[in-house]
Amino acid sequence: MQLTRSTGAKSGWTNDRSDRCAQGGFSAHALLPFDARWTRGLRTHPTGSRTVRDEERQQQLQELLAKQAAGELKPKDRFAIAPQAMPEQDPSVRRCNVSEVALGYTKMQARLEAMRCLQCKTAPCVQGCPVQIRIRDFVTAIAQGNYPEALDIIKENSLLPAVCGRVCPQEVQCQAKCTVGLKFKDVEKAVSIGRLERFVADLDHGEGAVPSVAPATGKKVAIIGSGPGGIVAAADTRRAGHDVTVFEAFHKPGGVMVYGIPEFRLPKAIVEEEIETLRKMGVEIVTNFIVGRTRTVDQLMTEDGFDAVYIGVGAGLPSFMGIEGESLVGVYSANEYLTRANLMKAYEFGKGADTPIAASKRVAVVGGGNVAMDAARTAVRLGAEKVYLIYRRTEKEMPARVEEVHHAQQEGIEFHLLQSPKRVIGDENEHVKAVECLRYELGEPDDSGRRRPVAIEGSEFEIELDTVIIAIGNQANPLMRQTTPGLEFNKWGNIVVDENCKTSMEGVYAGGDIVLGAATVILAMGQGRIAAAGINTYLAGK
Repeated sequence: MQLTRSTGAKSGWTNDRSDRCAQGGFSAHALLPFDARWTRGLRTHPTGSRTVRDEERQQQLQELLAKQAAGELKPKDRFAIAPQAMPEQDPSVRRCNVSEVALGYTKMQARLEAMRCLQCKTAPCVQGCPVQIRIRDFVTAIAQGNYPEALDIIKENSLLPAVCGRVCPQEVQCQAKCTVGLKFKDVEKAVSIGRLERFVADLDHGEGAVPSVAPATGKKVAIIGSGPGGIVAAADTRRAGHDVTVFEAFHKPGGVMVYGIPEFRLPKAIVEEEIETLRKMGVEIVTNFIVGRTRTVDQLMTEDGFDAVYIGVGAGLPSFMGIEGESLVGVYSANEYLTRANLMKAYEFGKGADTPIAASKRVAVVGGGNVAMDAARTAVRLGAEKVYLIYRRTEKEMPARVEEVHHAQQEGIEFHLLQSPKRVIGDENEHVKAVECLRYELGEPDDSGRRRPVAIEGSEFEIELDTVIIAIGNQANPLMRQTTPGLEFNKWGNIVVDENCKTSMEGVYAGGDIVLGAATVILAMGQGRIAAAGINTYLAGK
């Protein structure tokens, strides 16, 4: 539910809505279960002559399969297949709901996209996959229409295909190595591996088998954090027969997948399903439990009887710019803003949710990564009339996924490039009223390999605002460091581990953002798997 600022109420909040969306803003469509939303999205997507297109796709697919069966299918035939565009909600419609933007491939689209794969003997795409999925084999299975086999192949190495297919940056991982993309010198023309992964995962929605569990070992494993790395570590150690307990600081498990990534990119029902699979395996999940406050790592091991611990607490401490005015009312970290909107469902404030969020009219989001795009696109859906994205480099240097940048631009977010805030300006009540920015130009490359932004002296200007969201990155929360003597950290506050994700403490392993810094879902999963293997080996020797 959208909030409006009340001029009369002392609290400053009201349940009234000044609706900017043509048909009543947030629709019930946004609140449907995942299955219903996905199905309805396909039905309501503007199709034009979709039936004709599907008939054409069917004919093309049959011709390709016939050639393949006859041994006559050549690389040139595969190159001639057009990349299959992802169906998605119209930008003017999706601005007014939190339903998923991308609607997913049809079976015909998926098989044609899979037919674009050259089935390279060396499978270079696998080199770009952090968890080494047999990509060529699962894509081949999709081309043949054998979807269960495709999913089985993926799940050999990835427990979260529906998640990774949506949010992992395939364009800089597996798809960057794709021979098709390299042939066209354009990664956007590579085989859409992530979309195909999502496709088979969605077909299996709600029907996946529960992984088998080995006989009980009598050993206990504590998993700290229920994000992607924690989920994988919990599943793999439970499979080995250990008693596994997951401790989560929030009231709801899922980590960054539920508090950080918006519903319109990753439906929470998908994450809930994976958590439910853990429960069915016998994993205990304890929420509202802050390790370092409720109990320390040492207490878990010496007093509570845990034989091994995996630390996957992420990097949840937001970074700020250190400029004047960051303490004004109306300045948010992206973490707080997105947590209120995603985990606490602040868009339903007064209608089932107790957490409010700023009813902003003019919003500036500072940053150029995926989190910045998420915050800006969330502000649009919460009713902001104008949303600016301020970034001190150019669009080329933005670390955000190209797809997310494209979607943000489609939704009307105004990019202010080569600019950066110098100070936030407040009114007499210490509320944000403007931001003063400096213009920049690009100089020589810095340590990251990107050209360094250089301020243009005397280029200051102001933008009138009521909300500023800082999305320039996160750091490791110091709590674990403060409460865990004997655990080695580097100068950035990240836990130091060896190649098996083992820390300096006996029986304690770690992975994900607390080790790598800000990373991706699949990198965290990869470390969770390595750590779980290390834990299983360690416990087998006890």
